Amino acid sequence: MAEKMELKEVEVWDGNMAYAQAMRQAQIDVVAAYPITPSTPTVQNYSKFLADGYVDGEFVMVESEHGAMSGCIGAAAAGGRVATATSSQGYALMMETLYQASGMRLPIVLGVVNRAIAAPLNVNGDHSDMYMGRDSGWIHVATYNPQEAYDMILCAFKIGEHMDVRLPVQVHQDGFISSHTAQNVRPLQDEDAYDFVGEYQEKNAMLDFTKPVTYGAQTEEDWHFEHKAKQQKALMDSRPVIDEVFEEFEKRTGRKYNRVETYMMDDADIAIVALGTTVESARAAAQIMREEKGIKVGVVSPRVFRPFPYEKMQEALANVKAVATMDRSAPGGTVGMLFNELSGALINTDKRPVLTNYIYGLGGRDMTIENLKTIIEETNANAEAGKLTVPTQQFSGLRGPKLSFF
Repeated sequence: MAEKMELKEVEVWDGNMAYAQAMRQAQIDVVAAYPITPSTPTVQNYSKFLADGYVDGEFVMVESEHGAMSGCIGAAAAGGRVATATSSQGYALMMETLYQASGMRLPIVLGVVNRAIAAPLNVNGDHSDMYMGRDSGWIHVATYNPQEAYDMILCAFKIGEHMDVRLPVQVHQDGFISSHTAQNVRPLQDEDAYDFVGEYQEKNAMLDFTKPVTYGAQTEEDWHFEHKAKQQKALMDSRPVIDEVFEEFEKRTGRKYNRVETYMMDDADIAIVALGTTVESARAAAQIMREEKGIKVGVVSPRVFRPFPYEKMQEALANVKAVATMDRSAPGGTVGMLFNELSGALINTDKRPVLTNYIYGLGGRDMTIENLKTIIEETNANAEAGKLTVPTQQFSGLRGPKLSFF
């Protein structure tokens, strides 16, 4: 049996340590990993826990991130609780296997520390990797700080392993801004955390020789469509399970989470929609602009962006006149992901607000309060005019002249 770790009521952890501690408390059977900045400390801390006797499981060092997820797939198919972590180029190298994991309905947990994707080479945080894998069939959960990183890893095991779901889950946090920033974290004690996650329940385990199963079968046109339809149904059916897990977590900790988080939206005329650490900055800017300018601005963030919460986003933005969507990833010749998805959610509603798209923070560039105040003022001008007063898309915080293509 693994040794129990005595934790203080309040620990000072960065986001990587928060990931590692939650993984340790879940008593994972296998972690297969390959290090990459800025997620390296997650698996490094976890491996030390194992060396110090706090983990009763296996830690497998592999030759690449492709090998890491492949090892996780094999261990999960065999019937074990499995997790790992990665970032950026490693996430890109995992891409083939991400689709394998979700297609095989294996409830693996992946802690993603978000980072820019080369070229040019950059180790700092943006959402390029997050956006790359959003349609890989995994549940995706966003966090804003180390406390949420810890909480959401625990919730991820319980969500993915639920018998009505059985899908892999990715938990995202911003590279360096969250992963390497030490903050107060209120953890559960080991027994309480494991009691919340629960014992692992096998389903179609390859090592259960009384019930032979096949993984990785070839289907072609006869059955491939039906398999993917069932996978989509499982994703969409995970929504009530996610809500139930969040409710149970609140009862245990007092910390409330929702699939869509809102801030000062009760009387808001305009809204900022964002992901990651920018959410906290946007909340601070919104408070300032209400006090200084009297602008009724709120902040909305999809905590769970796969399955995308269309109805919840519609409800959150039902009464606003204009929205600024914040995308921290190079759009690749189109509008940003959040702008695109929000447009899809709102196009058929009776009241369609004016939408603008801000590309920002690429390669770790700061999104400052002053930048956000400007965005709020421009969004408010759109609301007052009832139409666009600025281009549909802008690059915020870019040196030189303003850049826009739409």
